Amino acid sequence: MKNRQEAINYCKQYKDVYEDEPFRDNNWTLIRHKGTDKTFAWIFERDVKNEPGMNEQLRNEYDSIVPAYHLNKEHWNSIILDGTVPKEEIQELIKTSYNITKNK
Repeated sequence: MKNRQEAINYCKQYKDVYEDEPFRDNNWTLIRHKGTDKTFAWIFERDVKNEPGMNEQLRNEYDSIVPAYHLNKEHWNSIILDGTVPKEEIQELIKTSYNITKNK
């Protein structure tokens, strides 16, 4: 993935989710679960949730995966969409974030 809209479109493929822009700055898009309103993706060219141990590993593997901008840095990563992280890896990270935040 190389741009924000591509990430938004991918996230919206998941079941029972919606796009939200709760901030004045229209550059932030949140993808939330319907019913619980839990966020699983903050899209400002970045931010997905993952398991803490995996986050450190991913940050070591990719220069464009860094601690999240305004979120808990233990649980959230920022992914800079510059094309250096394979699309499949980003999709897997989004899937993990979706599943972690999904209300069971």
